[in-house]
Amino acid sequence: MKIRVGVFFGGKSVEHEVSVISALQACRSLNTDKYDIIPVYITKNTEFYIGENIGKIEAYRNIPALLKESSRVLPVGSGGTVELLHYPMKKFGNNVAAVIDVVLPIVHGTNVEDGALQGYLQTLGVPYAGCDVLSSAVGMDKYVMKCVFADNGIPVLPATVVNVKQFTKEHDAVIGLIESRTRYPVIVKPVNLGSSVGIRKAKDREELEDALDHAFTFAIKVLVENAVTELKEINCSVLGDYENAEASECEEPIANDEILSYQDKYVGGGSKSSGGKSGMASLKRKIPADITPEQREEVRTMAVKAFQALGCSGVARIDFMLDMAAGKIYLNEINTIPGSLAFYLWKPVGVDYPVLLDKLIELALKRARENKSITFSFDSNILENASFGGAKGSKGAKG
Repeated sequence: MKIRVGVFFGGKSVEHEVSVISALQACRSLNTDKYDIIPVYITKNTEFYIGENIGKIEAYRNIPALLKESSRVLPVGSGGTVELLHYPMKKFGNNVAAVIDVVLPIVHGTNVEDGALQGYLQTLGVPYAGCDVLSSAVGMDKYVMKCVFADNGIPVLPATVVNVKQFTKEHDAVIGLIESRTRYPVIVKPVNLGSSVGIRKAKDREELEDALDHAFTFAIKVLVENAVTELKEINCSVLGDYENAEASECEEPIANDEILSYQDKYVGGGSKSSGGKSGMASLKRKIPADITPEQREEVRTMAVKAFQALGCSGVARIDFMLDMAAGKIYLNEINTIPGSLAFYLWKPVGVDYPVLLDKLIELALKRARENKSITFSFDSNILENASFGGAKGSKGAKG
């Protein structure tokens, strides 16, 4: 019997469209001899849809039309699986549109990659691939992530975090605080977004204020750190879990500007053959990266250490900064669900995309088996004689 895999994608995130591309790319690479594939599209209003065309990238050119011809469903936990029930429910007949054994969440950004969707799936009681709630949440917050990495002896650049209320009410004080802790140029970025959304470089106070204004349109909290002026970016992926993890080949992404932009990652690099639909796979890059064997080994070792320090599972991409002037390597950030699942970094080390997806599903089922051995309740008579003593306002209490 085939494993029924629900590929969840979309969601209320500025990286919604990137998720669609990554997920449908994965759907095409899953082994149909082993899996029944059920694409599940999550709208920006957090509504779940399935249908004949939900798995076709061309259909997303007109999403309202796609939704009209598709079926809205509600996921409901059912003894270790998820039933997708028609919504609104029919008065007569079977309301179960599909049943899912394991979820492959291919989502990016806030409200979906940050532990929110993972918590929902965990509450439903269905196995799901990738990081759990805690590692997803920590991996999304760039500042908390830095704190965990620093505590584990992994080199990161120090950063200052400010929120929009502080900036609005104490504008001059916030600028002064940033300038006292950093030196120009600086990088300004939303604390919990990916895909280079909202990121700008500032060379002076005027540019810093503009960059903060821009970043605060995408997030409540913003991080500011020193820019590495002689920078080479290096990325490396990790596959595994807390028990065993291995690193991929290293890449050197090529930016058209000083910062690798959303355009560089998802639009500008698209080839004619891919129709611009390959996500991060279409980015201009050098694989392997133009670094020394010693630097390659340092990056790969650090990537696995970072992955396991956060308690990650599945596949993640860890981004590094090589300071060419100082010869130092800093960990920049981790992407717990990278664009295209970073399959392009695994092919050079002999792991094809279908094999990578198999591993993700295997790890999801392994975690589910391990969780079954954990006790989440114990016998107690605490409610046997529980009472609020007829407190006024309690249901059924007499006046």
